[in-house]
Amino acid sequence: MQEYGLFIDGKWLVTEKKLSVTGKATGKEIARISVAGEAEVTQAVNAAEKAFKTIKMEPYKRYEVLLKASQLLKQNQKKMAEILSQEVGKPIKEAMAEVARAEQTLILSAEEAKRLTGEMVPLAGAPGCENRWAFTMRLPVGIVCAITPFNFPLNLSCHKIGPAIAAGNAVVYKPATVTPLSGILLCEIFAEAGLPDGYLNLVTGSGSQVGKLLTADERIGFYSFTGSPSVGKTLLNNAGFRRVALELGSNSANIVHHDADIPATAELCAKYAFANAGQVCISCQRVYVHRRVYQEFCDRAVAYAQKLVIGDPLDPATDMGPMISMEEAARTEEWIQAAVAQGARVLTGGKRRDSWFEPTILTDVRPDMNVVCLEAFAPIFSIIPYDTIEEAIDQVNNSVYGLQAGVFTQSLDIARLCAVRIETGGVIINDGATFRTDNMPYGGIKESGIGKEGPQYAVKEMTEEKLIVFKF
Repeated sequence: MQEYGLFIDGKWLVTEKKLSVTGKATGKEIARISVAGEAEVTQAVNAAEKAFKTIKMEPYKRYEVLLKASQLLKQNQKKMAEILSQEVGKPIKEAMAEVARAEQTLILSAEEAKRLTGEMVPLAGAPGCENRWAFTMRLPVGIVCAITPFNFPLNLSCHKIGPAIAAGNAVVYKPATVTPLSGILLCEIFAEAGLPDGYLNLVTGSGSQVGKLLTADERIGFYSFTGSPSVGKTLLNNAGFRRVALELGSNSANIVHHDADIPATAELCAKYAFANAGQVCISCQRVYVHRRVYQEFCDRAVAYAQKLVIGDPLDPATDMGPMISMEEAARTEEWIQAAVAQGARVLTGGKRRDSWFEPTILTDVRPDMNVVCLEAFAPIFSIIPYDTIEEAIDQVNNSVYGLQAGVFTQSLDIARLCAVRIETGGVIINDGATFRTDNMPYGGIKESGIGKEGPQYAVKEMTEEKLIVFKF
């Protein structure tokens, strides 16, 4: 049994209080982590503040460190993927893909470290300013707090830590309590890559306690959080005038018009619905299908779902592992039972065994059912027929969320209409709402959050723009 401490000022600190980390497929304890209290959180912020103020790390040095960290991550890909597979429960092939994406996220961050720039301000265009020059500079905010979720614990951590370091900030990092082991190895990798002590500090423990302590420290200038809307709203309220970036989830919708490639689209939507056991912010949860092709789409999606291999996440043949906990699987079961009681029909799946849940497809759902209007974060999706594209767009927009949406059509007019009228942070044409690459601006509107991820865009969020004016 391995025990892990907190990572503060380049050293590992073991505390008396511990938390257990379990393998999600076995339910057995695989490690224990130290729990940070008020003293340790203060110590972590002290270390970050000291590093930021006393250790000068020029942009090229940041580039070198981030690039080296990416290379080390690649060297440790198999080890990291096995950790992810155990602590998250995701299939090893998905875990390997997450590590590969994280490598790219750090490379993108490294490149942004060399591109920090401001702009000239044309003051001469204003009356009486002929003898003035002006330009802007982008400067780090100081200390960034990175709070990450359980579903993609490595790549989403790199999406916060990488840009923060690229911008010149120091970081206090709190990974999800149920999936901290990949974050611990990531800190080891950054230390080996040459990141100065204090520029990355890790504190573990429950979000309700450690998160509260982190938001109470006024020295932290920026919070980057991915998680539930309720926690995100609390963080936003507690942050006051300090800046935040919040990615708070979705019930992502897709529109499938009658002119789409139905066999391929149905399989793709099902694939996106069941990846990582549906525990993806942009998982395919709602699919609005033109009535003309509705039955064919349902048949194809069900056929795909029934072929998926559910089993040991470490087995290369496995397509889907368990959910993150028995409680979440039980909640999913309750939602489906409630939907069925209100008239929904289960086309396939719907059964639970401990924390394992079958890939599930529903029809005959209503907009007010939890499986439709809330974030399911589970291996379920609903297929809903529509008659006109305007009707489909209205149903997509009938949501408190607005992260991403997918549209499948061969009509340029329909694609343009959807691109303009759908109320989400991203509209993906001829791919699902689940599409994401790590160099694109990623973020939503409404209750899906504030701000954008993607290293180029996150660096701007994590810097202050300062105006410099010369009079001569």
